[in-house]
Amino acid sequence: MPYQTRLLEQGDQDKPDYRALQPFGQVPILEEDGLVLFESGAIVLHIAERSETLLPKGPGARARAIQWLICALNSLEPFLLNVALIDLFYANEQWAKLRRPGAVEFAQKRLAALSKSLGQKPYLDGDRFTAGDLMMTTVLRILKHTDIVTRDARLAAYIERCTARPAFKRALEAQIGDFREAA
Repeated sequence: MPYQTRLLEQGDQDKPDYRALQPFGQVPILEEDGLVLFESGAIVLHIAERSETLLPKGPGARARAIQWLICALNSLEPFLLNVALIDLFYANEQWAKLRRPGAVEFAQKRLAALSKSLGQKPYLDGDRFTAGDLMMTTVLRILKHTDIVTRDARLAAYIERCTARPAFKRALEAQIGDFREAA
């Protein structure tokens, strides 16, 4: 599907016109034919509705794809983000140094459960990449500055499979291209 990316300038997220689109001043947002959506999960579901690749038509497969998308956002992201926030914003704070081992341990428990569930399957629901994999890969990449996720060989191979897809490479290049142009 064709799309266009747009980089926000520093401070744009706090301007009233952006807050009218995204009340919390976060990214991403999707603007399409007068529709504005925020929240990654809502955006991915909206896009996936148009693609049987991302959201299968069969009710069981469709429900499982949505289940894994929500799992990524609810069962994994908060705990991986906790570690990332400690590492990237509070690393020199004494409380963060004390909190990090426990945060990592809990994240690793969630990752171990994900790895076990993935098993030998190439994707979360078997041989088919879905919106659940798209969201899960995005969430797992939150800790790409560490080896917390990739020290699990199964999860490392899963991320490699998902990020090797041409659509992922195009989307990442579009995003990085915006930053490159702004530099």
